[in-house]
Amino acid sequence: MTSPSRLPVLAGLPLAVGSGLAIPVQGRINGALGARLGDGIAAAVVSFSTGLLVMILISLLLPRGRAGLARIIPAVRERAFPRIYVLAGGIGALFVFAQTFTVGILGVALFTVATVTGQTVSGLLVDRLGLGPAGRKSVTGIRIIGCILTIAAVGWAVSPRFAASSPGTEADGGAAALLLPLLLPVVAGFLMSFQQAMNGTATVHYGTPIAATLVNFIAGCLVLWTVLGIKVAVAGPGNPLPGEWWYYLGGPMGCVFIGLGALLVRTLGVLVTGLGMIAGQLLGSLALDVFLPVP
Repeated sequence: MTSPSRLPVLAGLPLAVGSGLAIPVQGRINGALGARLGDGIAAAVVSFSTGLLVMILISLLLPRGRAGLARIIPAVRERAFPRIYVLAGGIGALFVFAQTFTVGILGVALFTVATVTGQTVSGLLVDRLGLGPAGRKSVTGIRIIGCILTIAAVGWAVSPRFAASSPGTEADGGAAALLLPLLLPVVAGFLMSFQQAMNGTATVHYGTPIAATLVNFIAGCLVLWTVLGIKVAVAGPGNPLPGEWWYYLGGPMGCVFIGLGALLVRTLGVLVTGLGMIAGQLLGSLALDVFLPVP
C-alpha cells in the first residue's frame, strides 16, 4: 500500500479554505437547478451524476487514478478499513439534497449557520474518537473556543440576511415552520465530518484521494438514483433538464472539496479541515453576494 504524502500544515490550511470556496458556488448552482426542475431529488441526482462522470474520466486518464482504481477492491476485500466507509457518499448525497431542498425554504443565511453548527460540533467528536487518519485528538479548551467563535462569527456575518432569507414564515407559522427544514442541514452538516474522516481513511489505503472521491460519488449516485426512481414511480417525473451548461457544474465543484477534504484530514485532522472549509465557505458566500447577487 502506498500512502499519500502528508502536506505541511501551512500548505494544508490554504487548501482547506480554497476547497471551502467551492461549497457556496455549488449550493447556488444546485439551488437554482432544483428550482428549475421543481425537484430537489432530481437536482441532487444531476449534481452527483456529473461529478461521477468527472471522476471516472480522471481515474482512467491519470496514472495515479488508475493505480488507485487497482487498490479499491483489494482494500475492501482485506478489510483495510471498515467496509461501511465505502458508503460515505451517502452522506454527500444527503448534503446535496439538503442544498437543493432547503435553501429555497430557509435562505442561504439559515442554511449556512445550520450546516456550520453541525459540522463544527461533529468535528470535535470525530477527532476525539479518532475516526480519521490523523488519529485521536484531545478536546482542549482552545479547540472548544475555536468552535464557538467559528459558529458565532458565521452567525454574525450572515445576520443581516436573516430577515430576507425566510420570506413568508410568519404566515406559515413563524419559527416553528422552519424547525423541520432546519434539522436537515444541521444533520447533513453534522455528518460531513464523519464523511471526511471516512474518505480520509480510505485515501490512505487507496494511495490517492482520486479513488476515494470516485467511490464517494458511486455510493452517492446509487442512493440518489434509488430515491429518484421511487419518487418518479409515485409522483411522476419533474421538469425537463435545462440547456444552460452552468447548471451542471455542481458535481465538479463537489469533486474539488470532497477530494481535498479526503487528502487534508490526514494532516490537519477533521476539525481543523472543517474549520478551514467553513472559512472558505463564508468568504465564498460573501463574494457571491457582492459580485453575483441573487436577482
